[in-house]
Amino acid sequence: MKNLDTFKSFSQMLQVLPDDTSCRNYLEQLLWSGIPVCPHCGSKNEKHYEIKTKGVFNGLRKCKDCRERFTVTVGTMFEGSHISLRKWFIAIYIFSSHKKGISSHQLGRDLGITQKSAWFMLCRIRLAFKVKSLVQMDNLIQADETFIGGKNKNRHADKKVLESQGRSCKDKTPVFGLLQSSGNIHLQVVPNTKASTLKPIISDMVKSGAIVVTDEWKAYNGLAKDYSHIVLNHQRNEYVRDGFHTNGIENFWSLFKRGIYGIYHYTSPKHLHRYCAEFSFRYNTRKITDADRFSLSLSSATTRITYKELISK
Repeated sequence: MKNLDTFKSFSQMLQVLPDDTSCRNYLEQLLWSGIPVCPHCGSKNEKHYEIKTKGVFNGLRKCKDCRERFTVTVGTMFEGSHISLRKWFIAIYIFSSHKKGISSHQLGRDLGITQKSAWFMLCRIRLAFKVKSLVQMDNLIQADETFIGGKNKNRHADKKVLESQGRSCKDKTPVFGLLQSSGNIHLQVVPNTKASTLKPIISDMVKSGAIVVTDEWKAYNGLAKDYSHIVLNHQRNEYVRDGFHTNGIENFWSLFKRGIYGIYHYTSPKHLHRYCAEFSFRYNTRKITDADRFSLSLSSATTRITYKELISK
């Protein structure tokens, strides 16, 4: 079995993993380190029974302890999917390496599946992208908010909304972001940008004593009690003070919005947090290779969501 570092591009991945069998073996090596683990009871044993169909082994095993049947896909995003594992691998590699993502329409055409199936695949992959353990940030932090939604100038006359720009907008969804000096970002969809909403997030995510750089928005008043709070007055055209700025997180907002508006065109408030997980994952892993990001995505594929859960209110 070849290791992940034997390919460094999409075309090389297609050569190393040419069929479902090679993809299954690759996933077993990645998740099990070569020793099968029963997802039902957790038993790790090289001697789990291999079940063959017409003399061919296709990955189905029977646990020596709990006697349940399983494959490496049980409990992962691939469980219950009728789409081949190789198509899943292709989708994950493309999705994780494209800086601004890929639409379900385009992915469906590339894989030869329906748009509905492609959208479901992307939602499952975004769940794997979601950060499972939040580590508190320290040192230098940039905090800012943005709003996701359409512009009045693009709307029909009878669909225009009053106060649709700025923090007072009524028809957009706010997203709060924290960018660490090391380059890692944390995004969270919030109901509003009031102090009662933003301050608890900062308190949970940022260690006391850190330097927090923000603009003059009143919701940040009082941060100086626990942090070294640097306020830049953007309304007075103050964007840099003694080398401190919020340019990093504002650059991320630009990338985030170009992906939302340029690739996806529209995201509902219900699913916006999934897109936040997608863009933050790619941004936080931007310094590693596409092959390593692909491997990291597969190793995080141990969660799944059903279509019924996705479309439920």
